[in-house]
Amino acid sequence: MGERETMEENRCIVMFPFMGQGHMIPFLALALQIEQRGYPIIFVNTPLNIAKLRRSIPPTSSIRLAHLPFNSSDHGLPPDSENTDVLPYSLVLQFLEASTTLRPAFRSLLADLIRGGPPPLCVVADIFFGWSAEVAHDLGLFHVIFSGAGGFGLGCYHSVWLNLPHLASQSAEFTSPDFPEAGRFHVTQLTAAYLQADGKDGWSVFQHRNLSGWANSDGLLFNTVENLDRIGLSYFRRQLKRPIWAVGPVLLLGDDRSRLGKQAGITLEQCLDWLDTKSPNSVLYISFGSMNTISASQMVQLAKALEQVRNVNFIWVVRPPLGFDITAEFRAEDWLPEGFIDNVVEDQKRGIVVVQWAPQVEILSHKAVGAFVTHCGWNSVLEALSRSVPLIGWPMAGEQFFNAKFLVEVVGVCVEVARGTNFEVRHQDIVDKIELVMGEESEKGKEMKRRALEVKEIIKDAIRNEEGVGSGIKGSSVKAMDEFFNAAIISWNEKTTKSGKGPGQDGDEDEERTCI
Repeated sequence: MGERETMEENRCIVMFPFMGQGHMIPFLALALQIEQRGYPIIFVNTPLNIAKLRRSIPPTSSIRLAHLPFNSSDHGLPPDSENTDVLPYSLVLQFLEASTTLRPAFRSLLADLIRGGPPPLCVVADIFFGWSAEVAHDLGLFHVIFSGAGGFGLGCYHSVWLNLPHLASQSAEFTSPDFPEAGRFHVTQLTAAYLQADGKDGWSVFQHRNLSGWANSDGLLFNTVENLDRIGLSYFRRQLKRPIWAVGPVLLLGDDRSRLGKQAGITLEQCLDWLDTKSPNSVLYISFGSMNTISASQMVQLAKALEQVRNVNFIWVVRPPLGFDITAEFRAEDWLPEGFIDNVVEDQKRGIVVVQWAPQVEILSHKAVGAFVTHCGWNSVLEALSRSVPLIGWPMAGEQFFNAKFLVEVVGVCVEVARGTNFEVRHQDIVDKIELVMGEESEKGKEMKRRALEVKEIIKDAIRNEEGVGSGIKGSSVKAMDEFFNAAIISWNEKTTKSGKGPGQDGDEDEERTCI
């Protein structure tokens, strides 16, 4: 075997997610999927996240882990704060700004890889690391941004940050000038950061710098499906004039998902045994993601609603309410109505209250589950829609409000029950939305279930990959992944032919070395 063939066989993919559970999960899922194609993976992050990942990676995987030095205390953050899951929202911007200091160490790591063997085939970086495109290109490497978010939701996020259109509106409703097809927005769909922005504030400055970096990339990978998300994907193709590849759904399943999750508040066996006792479509699953919680008053109203809908069972994943340490012990006696656990959970056997984390994929896969109260994080959305589960939306942060808008107005699989944690929800409103979606006589609920089944088939078709001589069938997401790799390989080969050494192997001899 010649030297060139050996180099091509050993080309690795460098993957660098932002330090948050909602980013780590799709990145690890993508890494495991790419690994199946025969490419070595180097997964980059900060030391505490790498330690957690080391325990999370399947024993059959050969993914290598590389840490970049990071000390949160150096940036005025609490000690050992290397993940958004342990930070209050008020410190997220400070954490994002601190993450930009990883740039020199990341460049050094890539330079080490280039000197030590065949250069990486590609760098796959997070949407919050727009600066990484310039680093990769300086070293002659192919670079893509991977978004764990969907096209529509991220398109709205991108457009509203770059234009701040609500500032020019005289009413509570507005449109965005470069994304008119997204329709009308309402100020209640904007986070506090948007509402406080004036173009010169810290969030605006960070977003303009970061979002502009996306246009320097060689393309964007999206964890979504082309036939489901055309509006958002078309927006990015128009705005960035870069290849856009929809390769989703990219999901962690089964043991892979549970290994990366928080400490489980219930075993899978306990959960499935309880679900097996319930009728089809009779269970409401409630979870607000890995870093969200609701206010104490909202928690009481939700509990009262669950008490009232006696024909509906539930699994509710709980964390301490807003204003308390989200990782602390959950005190049901302080935060839930008196008698809720004794009457509804213990006596009536209608519900399970799970602290911190539950086996979400397995719950959503069970025939007893009829709907999902969700923060509309894109990982959760895909996990539900892949299993035809309709949604009751309660968005909390980021692009989740725009995801909910998409799911309600475009896809037709969701109704909203609340927006954010400042929304004073009434328990009767929650009851009405639960009965609308899960009621046996509800025409709206039947239509949502029908639409959810259609979306499940759209997703199934996108990931279809049937081998056969003369009759192979590949879905849109499989084809998009092929196209991404073809683009990376062509770029790598062109640079190798031109230099005779491979990308980036002409210099950087003085870079500080980074241990892997």
